[in-house]
Amino acid sequence: MPLSLKKQLKSCAVTMVVSAIALQSLTAPFSGAHAQDFPSGTVLSDTEIDNTLRAYAKPLLEAGGIPPESIEINMIVDDTLNAFVTSGNLMFFHTGMLLRTKSSSEVIGVMAHEIGHIAGGHAVTSSNGMSSASAISMLALLLGVAAGVASGNPEAGMAILLGGQRVAIGQMLSFSRSVESSADQFALHVLEDTGQSAQGLYDFFGILAGQEMLITASQDPYVRTHPLTRSRMATIRDALDRSEYSSKQSDPEFEREHRRLVAKLYAFLKPQSATLQRYPETDNSVEARYARSIAYYRRGQFDKSLPIVNDLLADLPEDPYFWQIKGDMLLSKSDIDGAVDAYRHSLRHLPDAPEILIAMAHAMTQRQSSEYAKEAQAALNKALTIDRENAGAWDILARSYAYDDNPGMSAYAAAEKALLLGQFGQVARYTDEAEKFVEKDSPTWYRIQDIKIAARHYADERKDRR
Repeated sequence: MPLSLKKQLKSCAVTMVVSAIALQSLTAPFSGAHAQDFPSGTVLSDTEIDNTLRAYAKPLLEAGGIPPESIEINMIVDDTLNAFVTSGNLMFFHTGMLLRTKSSSEVIGVMAHEIGHIAGGHAVTSSNGMSSASAISMLALLLGVAAGVASGNPEAGMAILLGGQRVAIGQMLSFSRSVESSADQFALHVLEDTGQSAQGLYDFFGILAGQEMLITASQDPYVRTHPLTRSRMATIRDALDRSEYSSKQSDPEFEREHRRLVAKLYAFLKPQSATLQRYPETDNSVEARYARSIAYYRRGQFDKSLPIVNDLLADLPEDPYFWQIKGDMLLSKSDIDGAVDAYRHSLRHLPDAPEILIAMAHAMTQRQSSEYAKEAQAALNKALTIDRENAGAWDILARSYAYDDNPGMSAYAAAEKALLLGQFGQVARYTDEAEKFVEKDSPTWYRIQDIKIAARHYADERKDRR
């Protein structure tokens, strides 16, 4: 289920429909012969990759005096080499950058530099670049929402969103050399404090140095927004020469996670033929088998994908992510009980993972009966305490209550979903229905009143803007 830009969008509920347009779960089960593709510009969510990136960031943030929970890390589907931060402590990595890194130390080096921009308040103080970029990005979100809703076609909203997003990224973080040097110094400091080598950062800058010779149109965005100089590379080289950690190898666990991250992203984003060429049958590593299972899964070839996952689970029976993707595969082939069992295994190790809780509840509601209803409701309510603004979870919860013959709570959940999507006419319909069944003066009844007030407020704001 999606990561989101909600921290920046809470002032306007209608913009939250962007979750349905541009923010997608990487491992969501699919229906039909083929898995979904992810258009360029899609903001992706994946429990495994999200946890990996957060694990990389945590020691850096703590060393820099920044609470780890205050930073949100996201992925954008884009083949170009880029990473950036925005106001609101949001950090973004292009999938193209992640796929081109050769080790976890390169990702960590770039991450340390970007955290330096956050620590230095550069996303706030660079008003000429950042404020205009934020305005353009917000406008693109609003226009994308309007286009998607009006046409009923998510791709229409995506096209506008992506166009505005690229303009915004082109403007944001066009920092001066002094600001870049400041972020470099921060990166070197936190890498040293956490006992990690800056070699990964130096290697990444080496890639950028080669790109500086290209014409501007051929350069990756990171080169244009983060100007590189020989003196900056010399500073990092000098720090490496002085550091006791310069030759220290990356954490083996981080490297294992990096190999899986790259394999998973590659298999989900690239054609099957490319994945099978990069990870051939002769490669029996965990990450290669993982990539092949995903490549076959995306084509609906369960006779090939499931045996590989079962083989991986035979080797690593406690791996929650292999259980998760097995659940996705089984649900995609309509094995509801098998999928539910696989998700339960996954949740034994990751009990607070909203994406997996929601996936399990989704599988349970496919039964379209009360059989799993109570368990689905418990899972969804737990997920919604973590990510309350997930419209998809509210939709599944509404269906679960309906199957459990609880029309009042079903209508209430549907009202929450409608509010998040800016469907104010539906909000009125569902709140009126919910009030017929929900006990007056109960917590849910008061929440229904809040929803009605919020809907009227946002509807009035929309009229005023018009």
